[in-house]
Amino acid sequence: MKQRKATHQKSVYNYNKWKKRKIFVMLSLLSLLGFCLVLTHNSTTTNTTTSRILTLASLRSHFIVQKPKIAFLFIARNRLPLDMLWDAFFKGQESRFSIFVHSRPGFLFNKANTRSEYFFNRQVNDSIQVDWGEASMIEAERILLRHALVDPLNERFVFLSDSFADTKEGRYNPKMAPLVPVYNWRKGSQWVVLTRKHAEVVVNDTTVFPMFQQHCKRRSLPEFWRDHPIPADTSMEHNCIPDEHYVQTLLAREGLEGEITRRSLTHSSWDLSSSKDPERRGWHPVTYKFSDATPTLIQSIKDIDNIYYETEYRREWCSSKGKPSKCFLFARKFTRPAAFRLLNMSVLGAFRKATNKS
Repeated sequence: MKQRKATHQKSVYNYNKWKKRKIFVMLSLLSLLGFCLVLTHNSTTTNTTTSRILTLASLRSHFIVQKPKIAFLFIARNRLPLDMLWDAFFKGQESRFSIFVHSRPGFLFNKANTRSEYFFNRQVNDSIQVDWGEASMIEAERILLRHALVDPLNERFVFLSDSFADTKEGRYNPKMAPLVPVYNWRKGSQWVVLTRKHAEVVVNDTTVFPMFQQHCKRRSLPEFWRDHPIPADTSMEHNCIPDEHYVQTLLAREGLEGEITRRSLTHSSWDLSSSKDPERRGWHPVTYKFSDATPTLIQSIKDIDNIYYETEYRREWCSSKGKPSKCFLFARKFTRPAAFRLLNMSVLGAFRKATNKS
């Protein structure tokens, strides 16, 4: 009996011992499994975090590489007379600009009518017929801005155009009040340069533009009466010259004049009183001909650092970011022979090299 009891106790002891080992092994396995799960979770979290960091770094790198651009906005009837000049200006700087062209509906830039490939496929597809002295001129500007604003990298918007007539008398139409009061009426250059903020103001305008559409009607000029009969009723005509007033008046009405530099980057020579050439007197700025196109002329324009406003009897010194600067980046008006002469003398090439170094 004692032997059977001893055997039974030993069997119970062995069973308990085996049970403890089994529990220990199971706990160990569970601990190991838990540890592995923790590792997997940590690894997944780490991978996710790393992936996010790499993605953000990639995006940051992407935007650092793609620098802000200048959008050049061309308004033209058909071809651009000085396209070869622009070709020389743009060459080698492709990542720094974008081009948008508004020409008459149906006209297409191709190898037959332009010397520069920079203008191929750059026309807006919703162009309108533009008439001088009408609000259609500023509608073309708004169309160009709408297209240019689609690219988020465009931060400056420069207007450039073909030749158009000009006059200055009685431009404000009192019928525009009170939406466009006379104290907000401003005059400036058609060749304005806008920031992205101001470009968006122009595109989103639903108040000032309709006033120009309704109250700016082209009045026939005496120089055109030789080819057309004098209008029987001129009471409905009022030359506002919209392209020289719209942007400036709109920004003044929106209280943004404090953010505007009151000058154009495009030089025009209006001092025609002493000219002996009858073609150089009248409403138009001087046109530089072949004989005028010299390095001395270009240098004299580049050296201009102040502007005298005759109607206000004041002189203004040009500045940039609070520091003295030259006044002009562009100049007009040059004939094709004059432009070719400047290109042949490498005047523009030297200018481009100097700009790149600065």
